[in-house]
Amino acid sequence: MPNRSTGTKRLPIGMENFAEIRANDFYYVDKTGVICDLLLIGSKVNLFTRPRRFGKSLNMSMLQCFFELGTDSTLFDGLRISEETALCDEYLGKYPVISVSLKGINAPSFRIAFQMAVSIVNAEARRFQYLLDSDRLTEADRREYAKLLRDDMEEATLYNSLKTLSEVLEKHHGRPAIILIDEYDVPLAKAYDNGYYDKMVFLVRNLFEQALKTNHSLKFAVLTGCMRISKESIFTGLNNLTVFSITDERFDEYFGFTDAEVRQMLEDYGVSEYYETTREWYDGYRFGAKKVYSPWDVINWCDQLATTSDRMPQKFWANASGNDIIRGFAEQADGATRDQIGTLIEGGSVRKKLRQDLTYKELKDSIENLWSVLFTTGYLTQRSREEDGSYELVIPNRELRELFITQIDSWFRDKVLDDTDGLRAFFAAIRAEDAEAMENCLIDYMEESVSYLDGGNVEEKENFYHGLKHGMLASWK
Repeated sequence: MPNRSTGTKRLPIGMENFAEIRANDFYYVDKTGVICDLLLIGSKVNLFTRPRRFGKSLNMSMLQCFFELGTDSTLFDGLRISEETALCDEYLGKYPVISVSLKGINAPSFRIAFQMAVSIVNAEARRFQYLLDSDRLTEADRREYAKLLRDDMEEATLYNSLKTLSEVLEKHHGRPAIILIDEYDVPLAKAYDNGYYDKMVFLVRNLFEQALKTNHSLKFAVLTGCMRISKESIFTGLNNLTVFSITDERFDEYFGFTDAEVRQMLEDYGVSEYYETTREWYDGYRFGAKKVYSPWDVINWCDQLATTSDRMPQKFWANASGNDIIRGFAEQADGATRDQIGTLIEGGSVRKKLRQDLTYKELKDSIENLWSVLFTTGYLTQRSREEDGSYELVIPNRELRELFITQIDSWFRDKVLDDTDGLRAFFAAIRAEDAEAMENCLIDYMEESVSYLDGGNVEEKENFYHGLKHGMLASWK
């Protein structure tokens, strides 16, 4: 087994299961302090909003492992939480835990999405099949629980499923249940994309109201997501909800890696000389009062440095999923907004008042809402906040800056190809050797796009102009 004090441990790339990481001695950055702070605050329902791949699911798995009845307490040996002996005596392995992730609900229709939600509840309910033989439950209790195992579940049963499960667990164990709901907003995003948003809002609202609003069998609940969906849309009447967003100082160090944690990881793997490169590419996010790095980036980067001869940083976070949001932002931008995008790419900042409680229906109502989405999803971060509530926004790091350039360059080329009238005029000017007409065509394109001067250095400033010319000449016939 690798020495725990060295960087010879395997890196948990793509792993979100706390028990698997700890039991198999993978490298783990200790975030168990979140348990202490969560219990200290004592909020009944807690929502954490963070960008994708910043450790939300791993933290939820860690919470489940800590509180769940029958847990392996040795998984926490040597971690920060183990120093809190009184707290561990009271809470470690002492509660039934219901844990569901909604990130997999991605369906082309509401019917299929509903079936997927049923399957998630089925899977969680199957973990507690000993309840079917519990002499602490009445026959009626066991019948209600058995409904949660059926794949032909009725709507009312699904809406009440988490509440029902918590009630029968409390009756059997004599302790209220803890409910963990990971990536709560993913079904809403997918429903919006596929045209059944209102139906999914109704489903999620009912599920949450029953489980979280007046559930006497609930010890506390934790939810995670990328965005805080407006209370009027999802959390109607849920007065016991406390939200911890990327602007809040509480819990700011528990999602993402701090500078000290990154320095330690680089040292553990013998690659400390790459600290400045790591900082340039993957640092720059600000959550609350803390500057943090993208965990996904740092882990993949350390693995690349430790296992290959390739020393060129990669866009790990940016390449992990689609980034259509930037392209859509550029398409909707007016001239002033495009100038602001150029300012950001050049390393400058813009000041914006943000909304962190949008509904998906509101996202594209105005360009100002899209600024808020770029902020909450991690494409932009804050440098400071003004007294009037506005934020100074910047692109966090080189990885995201290059992503902006790539996405806008792609949009640039497609825009050129779509403008057939403009292209015909441009090609006619070339054939006629009319330099003035060619110049006017280029000026027209640039006035409708991000400035060709965008970019942080001379080479990158030319990228936009090259992209424009490439797009125009690609359709030459």
